[in-house]
Amino acid sequence: MGKFIAIDGLDGSGKGTQSEKLVEYLKSQGKKVRVLSFPVYENESSTFVKMYLEGKLGDKPSDTNAYAASMFFASDRYISYATDWKRDIDDKDTYVIANRYTTANAVHQLSKLPEEEWDRFLAWLWDFEFKKLGLPEPELVLYLELPPKLSLSLVKSRSKETGQKMDIHELDTEYMEKCYDAALYSCEKLNWNRIQCYDGDVIRTREDIFEEIASIVDKL
Repeated sequence: MGKFIAIDGLDGSGKGTQSEKLVEYLKSQGKKVRVLSFPVYENESSTFVKMYLEGKLGDKPSDTNAYAASMFFASDRYISYATDWKRDIDDKDTYVIANRYTTANAVHQLSKLPEEEWDRFLAWLWDFEFKKLGLPEPELVLYLELPPKLSLSLVKSRSKETGQKMDIHELDTEYMEKCYDAALYSCEKLNWNRIQCYDGDVIRTREDIFEEIASIVDKL
């Protein structure tokens, strides 16, 4: 198995940007790299994910329970793994970088449950995706921490600039605040590398954030 790194964070936290910078960094060292981004919207595997995020199963995230929604995202990962990137993860010389992964369920779906059920859900999720489905587990998780206030301001700006429609997660401020709490819990519980992407009310530069990421990855 190659080196498998997952990068996660709330919407607008810079996952795509930092994934790209990490790919460039590793390639500059002569490494073989494969970058993934979930959900795989261009594939049929994400059909149920798109129905959920577009509000076809309910206007609010809570209209679809944590376990059902988790299975939508997990099935998208499983199908893409089985039909596409399994060969990359099996290559011991390849670095696989995932922009979102099972880690996203440990944030977005965990937040729907009362806190006394969080440990049970995380145990179920890890067993379901990594044992029952046989998906590979990341060796390293980088969580880009950005408070909901800053995250949502970036998402709204992006939507205004690009015309990209906000999904039911991004439209629900209270939900995003719960996701933030769930993310901090998961970071502690699952030993993720938590990268604070802000200083007060100011977002750190992309270069400054990546410097911290690179120092962690170098240790891998």
